[in-house]
Amino acid sequence: MKKIMIICALFVTSTSFAQKFELGAKAGVNISNFTGHSSWQNAKTNTLVGFHAGGFVSFFLGDVFAIQPEVLFSSQGAKYQDATHDENLKINYINVPVMLKFRTAGGFYVEAGPQLGFKISESSTSIDSLGKSTDLSVAGGLGFHSKMGLGIGARYTEGLSKVGNFKPSNGINPDFKNGVIQISLFYTLFNNRK
Repeated sequence: MKKIMIICALFVTSTSFAQKFELGAKAGVNISNFTGHSSWQNAKTNTLVGFHAGGFVSFFLGDVFAIQPEVLFSSQGAKYQDATHDENLKINYINVPVMLKFRTAGGFYVEAGPQLGFKISESSTSIDSLGKSTDLSVAGGLGFHSKMGLGIGARYTEGLSKVGNFKPSNGINPDFKNGVIQISLFYTLFNNRK
């Protein structure tokens, strides 16, 4: 009898806990560029297409608010062009955004929050040490989350910290930041959207 009561208590506890969070996986496209580099001479950057993928947990705060920490691999950067050459300046990060979400009963949501990125690799033929090891940003977005767990979202992330980790040379100043548009598809387990 005691075992049955313990099993029932564990079931009730786990069920009530499951109603307070969701686990999710997401992936999508990045459209990125460097911002704040107006002092570059005879050079420009264009958008670079990359991708992101990872997971998240949504912790519900009542019926309409949630806090959603994420861990994402993100490939971003810019297409660089000057008078003599062009190349893709790409930096790969592990990004950790923590989003505050406002959710409606119809499934739509808006979100905003900070993001900390950790550089894991970079690609550049003309700059030896392109980016710093960490990147601080702020993000905002919107999306739709269906009752079956599938969702789509769009987010813009604006860098707050300087990306460049090199000395100014050839008219290129390292004082530029990341700007990234993300379009994601996601799916949640323990789907308890109200």
